[in-house]
Amino acid sequence: MSEVEETLKRIQGHKGVLGVVIFDKNGISIKSTLDQATTVQYCTHLSNLAAQARSSVRDIDPTNDLTFLRIRSKKHEILVAPHAEYLLCVIQNPEV
Repeated sequence: MSEVEETLKRIQGHKGVLGVVIFDKNGISIKSTLDQATTVQYCTHLSNLAAQARSSVRDIDPTNDLTFLRIRSKKHEILVAPHAEYLLCVIQNPEV
């Protein structure tokens, strides 16, 4: 098992985690524990949201950069960790 797969398995094993998605800056899925339709939906929307959040942070202070994005709704908490090549997204139940 590769290091990436071990990490995904470890994250997925945490209480309340519903899914993990890794995708590139263009919203193309690289690895996911979710079904295809849900993966595409998260990749499309979160790649745009992360790009906008990064742009906003850089507009406020050009020397700063986005390091983490956390979104909480009534049903889910979405954690996005951007990297130069990809984004890691964890969807979890906020009540757990």
